[in-house]
Amino acid sequence: MSIPIKKIFSADSRKLRNFYKEVSAINKLESSYESLSNEELKNQTTIFKERLLLGEDLMNIRTEAFALVREASKRILGMRHFDVQLIGGLVLSEGNISEMPTGEGKTLVASLPSYLHGLTGKGVHVITVNEYLAKRDKEQIGQIHEFLGLSVGLNLPMMDPNDKKAAYAADITYGLGAEFGFDYLRDNMAFEASMRVQRPFYFALVDEVDSVLIDEAKTPLIIAGKTDVHPNLSHLCAKLSKSFKGNHDYTFDLHTKSVSYTEEGIEKIERYFSVDNLYDLEHQTLYHYMIQSLRARVMFIKDVDYIVKEGKVMLIDMFTGRPMEGRTLSNGLHQAIEAKEGLVVTEENKTQASITIQNYFRMYPKIGGMTGTAKNEEKEFNELYSMEVTQIPTNKPVIRKDLDDVIFDTVDAKYFAVAEKVKEIHATGQPVLIGTTSILQSEKVADFLSKEKLQFELLNAKTIQQEISLISLAGQKNAITVATNMAGRGTDILLGEGVAELGGLFVLGTERHESRRIDNQLKGRSGRQGDPGITQFYISIEDDMLQRFAEEELDKLKKKIKADKKGIITQKSASEFVSRTQRICEGSMYGMREYNLKLDNILNEQRQTIYGIRDQLLFGEQIEETFIRFLRDLPYHEIERLFDQDAEVQLTDLALLSINLQKYMPTETIPTWEFVTEEAQIIEEIQPIFNEYLPKVNELLAKAVEKDQLRLYLIQVVDTHWLRHMESMERLKEGIGMRSYAQEDPMRQYEREALILFQQMSYLIERDIAIEIGKLVSHYNHQTKGEDL
Repeated sequence: MSIPIKKIFSADSRKLRNFYKEVSAINKLESSYESLSNEELKNQTTIFKERLLLGEDLMNIRTEAFALVREASKRILGMRHFDVQLIGGLVLSEGNISEMPTGEGKTLVASLPSYLHGLTGKGVHVITVNEYLAKRDKEQIGQIHEFLGLSVGLNLPMMDPNDKKAAYAADITYGLGAEFGFDYLRDNMAFEASMRVQRPFYFALVDEVDSVLIDEAKTPLIIAGKTDVHPNLSHLCAKLSKSFKGNHDYTFDLHTKSVSYTEEGIEKIERYFSVDNLYDLEHQTLYHYMIQSLRARVMFIKDVDYIVKEGKVMLIDMFTGRPMEGRTLSNGLHQAIEAKEGLVVTEENKTQASITIQNYFRMYPKIGGMTGTAKNEEKEFNELYSMEVTQIPTNKPVIRKDLDDVIFDTVDAKYFAVAEKVKEIHATGQPVLIGTTSILQSEKVADFLSKEKLQFELLNAKTIQQEISLISLAGQKNAITVATNMAGRGTDILLGEGVAELGGLFVLGTERHESRRIDNQLKGRSGRQGDPGITQFYISIEDDMLQRFAEEELDKLKKKIKADKKGIITQKSASEFVSRTQRICEGSMYGMREYNLKLDNILNEQRQTIYGIRDQLLFGEQIEETFIRFLRDLPYHEIERLFDQDAEVQLTDLALLSINLQKYMPTETIPTWEFVTEEAQIIEEIQPIFNEYLPKVNELLAKAVEKDQLRLYLIQVVDTHWLRHMESMERLKEGIGMRSYAQEDPMRQYEREALILFQQMSYLIERDIAIEIGKLVSHYNHQTKGEDL
């Protein structure tokens, strides 16, 4: 039975009321769809597709499509969509975000917009946060879509390319967001069109949208490969960095966990290596090696972050304390640590392709997203993806009690109190879920619970399947579960028999997270679908977030605060201090994401240009025009480079120009200049020579074998120079933050120098392809003359 709409929406916006009008229309169709046979129900999909082919707008059939999916769900899964779930689906179908608390059935909501957009045949990508959920949702919700005649695919890491291609060809494809992004990068490294697996982007439906588009957006998607290194330079940089002094030669920012050189440090490097300006483009590699050497020295501590075993650096998982077999740091940082320890420097992991999560998902014309917590980040969603957040009313009122934080003066006092509180609650039989911010912290909590001889489940270093199974049992009577805040996300915790009478699930947070949003996710584990529940956070002023983002203010606060015998701080100012620091932390994280995105936006323009050229070559679009464009532009770029130099043009420069032009256009008519002339005069003399050379090129390109050979060669040339360019851009990005010392706008400088690097790369691509065409033209001419003889 649906809850009366006035009761739910009495205080809601016009937007929600408009959605409910459509919900009423969907409900009116329910009886008519109930009267249809299974075959008649399935046939509705064919009818919808025919209407779309005749030009009807997709949104015109939304009401009928949603009613159809609801009826199919009732028959296949025995699950009927609530009215509020229909509203969630309406929001998603328009490319916006439905904020729905845990337990409101977001998985079932996704069946509605995915079916609607799947009718177009253009491909709907349903994004989940892990493989388990992707498989689960595909197997469960996919039954509805397959019953109604749509095809459903699953895209997971390590799948065979042919299986991936089949998955992408389906009407609806489930998978992980990162894997979709990696497939995009791999497709743009392919040498044949047949090797690509993705279709053009259409509609993405993202579950836990804040986790995928915000939390995971801190780290770009990178495909790396092995390349050679400069071991001598690595050891020299390691030797020099050991002599640097903190706060004099370099600074270490605890907030962002980043290092940078001071002016004094830069001067030392310039003197040591006898260079005039370390920031010149020609010294990018040197700067890269020096900054990585400093990071290795300052940010990575032996026997804490890594160990040295049998002459190899092995990274330590900070959360488990165990060595991570086969894991290495990229972009020369691992090699910098090896040099620091005096070891043999190994091959370096170099970026071959990369893209930020933000720029990947912005390629979709439309994105819909679901989560229990998005309102706090609405500004970011709107600015980056033009998505609005709509808070969907709960099916039943939330009766969970969120208690005030308890703040302690020390970490140990906090953990003692956590153990005492858990023991007290456990004595009643009420289940407890203890949320921690890391596996390391969860182990500390476990130690304190063990001292109290409490039996508990620790979600630590287990598989996702085990994690999901254990978290789902956290609502059973007498259960004590210790987990990270993100453990088992997407899984409902159902209350066991008699637990509601005990007050429901008690969620105890042990540290405020870097975002209020993630704190709210933890709270949302309790009180689902009108269940009772209690949440509370036990925190200390020694917690990591406060130490990182409010160190100075914390020192002042410690002088004023008073704590009781248990270490509990009672002043209201302490609670206000924690909230303020968390907002500062959120702002800092947002700033970092914004800064990284601005940098990638500049690279993204270049990426789209290069990938566009690759597409032309892969799919055979205007190949001749692409070759001719390179040939036509190069002579003029060569002449421009000559006359743009600072020094005056000499006869030797013109002689070299003549030699180069002979390589680009192998004819007998390239002039040899015997006196210095004007740029315009040289261009005027070259134009007819190019016009004479062009028919020979067209004759060559008319031969399919030569054209295909050139096509493959050009792809290789583009890829080779693009990889080198990305390396140069990485070097440029590393040093750009220091430009503020010279009163320069770092972002503007980065943009300007990135353009210079891109122009240089474009010139090198033009040069290499022109030389190759020139060789083939010469060879072809010799063959032709031989045949004539």
